[in-house]
This record gives sequence, C-alpha cells and structure tokens, in this order.
Amino acid sequence: MAYQVLPATAPLWPALERLFGRGGASNGCWCMYWLLGPEYHRRDRALNRQALRASVEQGPPPGLLAFAEGADPERDAAIGWLRLTPRAELAWLNAKREFAPVDEQPVWSVSCLYVGSRHRRSGVAGALVRAAVEQAAAGGAPAVEAYPVDASVPGATRNAFTGYLTTFLAAGFTEVARRAPARPIVRHPA
Repeated sequence: MAYQVLPATAPLWPALERLFGRGGASNGCWCMYWLLGPEYHRRDRALNRQALRASVEQGPPPGLLAFAEGADPERDAAIGWLRLTPRAELAWLNAKREFAPVDEQPVWSVSCLYVGSRHRRSGVAGALVRAAVEQAAAGGAPAVEAYPVDASVPGATRNAFTGYLTTFLAAGFTEVARRAPARPIVRHPA
C-alpha cells in the first residue's frame, strides 16, 4: 500500500491532533517523553499537547505524518507519526545510559513512532522510517539514529513507542550499539 508522508507543519496540526486523539497517543505523552523525561506524565496532558503544537507551528517540523493514499492532509486524520529531530534536542534521551551517544556525529534521531491502531502492521511504520532518512538527508544530517525495541528478546518491553527493530532493519538500518538486551541503537547514513 502506498502512503503519503509529509513534514508536520502548522497546517497539518489538526491531522496530528486527530491521530493522537483526546488521550495524546502514548499515555498522554504527546511525544514529549524524550524531551522532558518522567516529567511528561507529572504535568497536565494539556501542557504536553500545547508543547507539541507550539513545536509544529513554530518549526522546523518536529516530525513526519503519514496519510492514507488519496487522503486530504488538511482535512483527514494522519495515520502515523514519527518524531525526527537532531539528537541534541532530546535532553532525556541523552541522559539515558543505554542510549548515550555512540560517537560525536550530529545525528538526527527517530525517537517516537506511532501508528493508529487500525493501520498497524500495514507498512505505515516502514514508510515513515524510509521518509525519515530522506528528510534527514535533506536537512544535512550525516545519519539517522533510532532506539527500537527488539521484540525477539525474551522479556522485551511491549511499550514500543520507539518502534520495532525489524522495521528499521527492513529499511536498511544497522545496529551500532546495544547496551541493554532488547534496546539496540541503529543507524542509517542520510
């Protein structure tokens, strides 16, 4: 199935808001976890929503949105979201030992990957990941990095808001570090 993937810009905020719904996608996070750490769930979810909205409206686009083929992005809900930002902007990610920088490259990070429940297992995540590599290259990044869950490891978390390893491997990423059994760091040159 073909998907249209676009940068999350101000005119597309309603499409992102409809995708995340009233609950804010992953437990009210509104894609703030890697920016704020545990603070994201200690504060009112409305603040997380406002922070993401401000980021989308002020730019540069903090991520990508996927739409079903034939959808009108300014009228229809998005079916998938991927946060793509320079790693340096993700304070909490940089504070986690298992995800500490591998080297000094100014990589861009895929830190969140969310697909609406009706569209999972249909290639949306892969389309978003492939588009992220193209977007990062256009932005001058040397590489794209991600922190997926390796679901093949017994006891791996089922909270896969960073995506699954298989999705990234299928898109040409390679593992560059693994400091926790089920949480590799993968990269793709941009």
